[in-house]
Amino acid sequence: MLDLFGDEDMRALAEAHHPLPGRFGAGTRDPGAVLAGLSGLAAAAGGPVLGAVLGSGFEGTPALIAAIADRFPLLGAGPSAVAALKEPFGFAALCARLAIPHPAVQAGPVAEPGAWLVKRAGGCGGSHIRASATGVVPAGHYLQARVPGRAFALNFLADGARIAVLALTEQWQAPAPTRPFRYAGALARGRDEPCPVAPSVVAAASEATERLVHATGLTGLASADLLIDGATWWLLEINPRPGATLDVLDHRPTPLLIQHIEASLGRMPTIEAKPVDATGAEICYAARSCAAVPPLDWPDRVRDRPRAGSRIERDAPVCTVTASGPDAAAVRDGLRAGIERVRALLEETENSHEFQHDRAEPQRAGGTAGREPRR
Repeated sequence: MLDLFGDEDMRALAEAHHPLPGRFGAGTRDPGAVLAGLSGLAAAAGGPVLGAVLGSGFEGTPALIAAIADRFPLLGAGPSAVAALKEPFGFAALCARLAIPHPAVQAGPVAEPGAWLVKRAGGCGGSHIRASATGVVPAGHYLQARVPGRAFALNFLADGARIAVLALTEQWQAPAPTRPFRYAGALARGRDEPCPVAPSVVAAASEATERLVHATGLTGLASADLLIDGATWWLLEINPRPGATLDVLDHRPTPLLIQHIEASLGRMPTIEAKPVDATGAEICYAARSCAAVPPLDWPDRVRDRPRAGSRIERDAPVCTVTASGPDAAAVRDGLRAGIERVRALLEETENSHEFQHDRAEPQRAGGTAGREPRR
């Protein structure tokens, strides 16, 4: 595993881990460090490399994806697919050509700035999105028209031409003073629970997504972010890689990573029956900065557990809480209770172990990156 965090549960599962320098969500990545880290992992494996699976943070770097693909097989979206799906003006033109509803985009300036959002090209996790105040666009950003609706994601596997829908997940936000559209969590309803979206809308969004897959050759596990307002819907973007909903969706007999690999190799796997229970995951954000996390006895159903000694900035993620239950309401209650339990644990630790808090800084101790959402 090569990543910025080296969380406890990830390191317990991975045969090897190489840390990367940098900050998640910054929109850039050190190509030399990424390629050297991958080469080190390949050498440590001591055998043929099946391929590399890329997670969040590469959407704005198709050239780096191409450099990785020159050295290792890619299990997931290739550089041309990522470039076609994540360059905002090219993607808007593609949606227009395929008659897919997509909010208008502009390079700015615009006459009515309040009707637009400022987004970073290749951004992920929602933390990069702001309401436009002036209609002027910073370098590397663009304007997207504001449209109404509830946030959903169509999660699917793609084999380069077709898709197999896994679930329509409901999403919500955890606004912060400087990050009003920050991603919070998602849930998938159980097998027998009514879908909150009309079947005709789900079918139309699925068909549109498949047209995009056929046009771009996208492969592997991916998701389409949607805003849905009754019978009206908009496709905001395609996330061409496994994302934060992996914890929500990976509850079928066959591990989802295996199905991602199969689809990436052009073999669409059989999609097993939807789980009976509803499932969800939500990020627990830090109320204040922590200079060094002490050893903790983490509750069950907590993922992305930071290592002891890690630095966590105020409003950055502490961990991810998961929950399951008979319906969406039970899942939301379980997520709320889980986050409250984590926060109570941190407070108890502060009182009994001189938990260290201080002002936010860009990076954690030891040169590792401050924690940001990994959606």
